[in-house]
Amino acid sequence: MSLLHLEALTKRFSPHDLPALDDFSLTAEHGEIIALLGPSGSGKTTALRLIAGFERPDAGVVAIGGKIMADKNTFLPPEARGVGMVFQEYALFPHLTVEANIAFGLRKLDPRTRGQRDEGMLETVGLTPFAGRYPHELSGGQQQRVALARALGPRPSVLLLDEPFSNLDADLMAQMHQELYTILRELGTTALLVTHDQEEAFMIADRVGILNQGRLEQLGRPEEIYHRPATRFVARFVGKADFLPGRVTEEGIETEIGLLPNTPGFPRGTLVEVMIRPDHIELIPDPMGNAMILSRQYRGPDIFVVVRLPSGATIHSHQPSTLTLHPGDRAKVLARPTHVVAFLATKPWL
Repeated sequence: MSLLHLEALTKRFSPHDLPALDDFSLTAEHGEIIALLGPSGSGKTTALRLIAGFERPDAGVVAIGGKIMADKNTFLPPEARGVGMVFQEYALFPHLTVEANIAFGLRKLDPRTRGQRDEGMLETVGLTPFAGRYPHELSGGQQQRVALARALGPRPSVLLLDEPFSNLDADLMAQMHQELYTILRELGTTALLVTHDQEEAFMIADRVGILNQGRLEQLGRPEEIYHRPATRFVARFVGKADFLPGRVTEEGIETEIGLLPNTPGFPRGTLVEVMIRPDHIELIPDPMGNAMILSRQYRGPDIFVVVRLPSGATIHSHQPSTLTLHPGDRAKVLARPTHVVAFLATKPWL
């Protein structure tokens, strides 16, 4: 039995608006980490609020541990759901010490168990030396760890995290990604993470769900989401993707940059749009090449190059920083995709 079961959840905040969440279904197993990724307004936070019990669904089912939390006849309040939540702003009590903030979530336990659990969570998040400090005396990363310890202290069935790293700088964010992953794995906690950061989602989650206008477009392992996007939206939203027109022949898919395998299995004669990732493109400096370098961004170990093809279409490419290519140079373009992703053409191109 799945620990978390969401079935056909729908939520409208106004009868005249489109649903904030539309027919949303998802299951999470014990100890699984799932990230919800999508643009602003796609329904990510609404999904968390429906699970936590801060909002009531218009339709659908929320079940945790086999028990119905919300459906057309049932609605349990947040405190009865066994769910922990870490908010974007941490929501720490400024007048309480670190130890007291963590203990607040354990107030229903007997004093001895509360003390042991409090001490254990301080050690788990590495804040034992800071137990007597107040939130304003801590760094952003330390405050985030306090919020995490307070949410995990009661041993929730599911931990919900709403963009918990958005207020941290890049270096601290990378550190907290690893710390969160380690803590969740050590405790075996089932977690649902909302984020707008693709790198964060791919680094932490076992599976990633892509939301668009309230609907779940795809749910799968990070590698599946990146390499085998189910829709154009997923392809464009996750990573950088260019689309080139192609025609299916007996030999494969003919494109402007060469013949590609017809691994999707389209019938001969089908017009398609082939997804090309920057890491699928190789550039060979060639004064007689039919592609022109438009721009070059140096990024240390690699360069990010924008290339114009004879048709006027542009594609992007990651290349080693040792490759000598500059705007105005010409190059030969080779496509080396590990596999081919293509969609039916949305408009005629021949």
